[in-house]
Amino acid sequence: MLLIARSLILGILLFLAFVFAMVLCIVRPMHRDNVHVIAKIFASVSPVLGIKVITRHVQPDVVNEQNIYLGNHQNNFDLFTQTSAVPKATVSLGKKSLAWMPLFGQIYWLTGNILIDRKNRSSAFDTMAKTVKKMQQKLLSVWIFPEGTRSRGRGLLPLKVGAFHTAIAAQVPVVPVLASCQKHIKMNRWNNGVVIVEMMAPIATQGLDKNDAKTFATQVHGIMAKRYEELNQEAAALMAKPNA
Repeated sequence: MLLIARSLILGILLFLAFVFAMVLCIVRPMHRDNVHVIAKIFASVSPVLGIKVITRHVQPDVVNEQNIYLGNHQNNFDLFTQTSAVPKATVSLGKKSLAWMPLFGQIYWLTGNILIDRKNRSSAFDTMAKTVKKMQQKLLSVWIFPEGTRSRGRGLLPLKVGAFHTAIAAQVPVVPVLASCQKHIKMNRWNNGVVIVEMMAPIATQGLDKNDAKTFATQVHGIMAKRYEELNQEAAALMAKPNA
């Protein structure tokens, strides 16, 4: 019964969110704050799913600068958890196939997000170059899921180097944004516990060039993986408390 009721409520809320997003994108297509506005709407749905999202910033002022944000991609619930941390003047980088998804794909493009063909190496690098140019022209930050696929509870997967090439070329910091493990979330469970979303401190790229991208990616992966485990332990401890 809970699964059916929650699915219906979620479906109605998502439909209304999509309608609002479509109107917003028609009124101001490609606006630099569209993604932020729509992200906040999706994040507001988390209580309907029985999720308590704790969002925090290690350095709150970091959102006032240009950055490459590195999110960990776990499952579809990212849409309701990680979105709580999306700053203004930020667009995301997504796979080109998203454009063919009915309604969602068109909204994704009209909000100003950047589509990339990961299967075409030449096209991907060309898109990265255009991403840097767009960042510089519109003073944007970019949100990337560098694992390239959903981890589905397998921990932090290896990071693809494209995000790091982009950050180095743009000479902007990378800022990891981690959500604690979400594999416990079930649509038919009333209380889905706590998810901690933490925007970590920026990691500078000054002095690095494209030859350093792979080593830099490995270094950042180590930092993110360690913090991810710490957040998981903290979230588990919070959920073990009564009334969590």
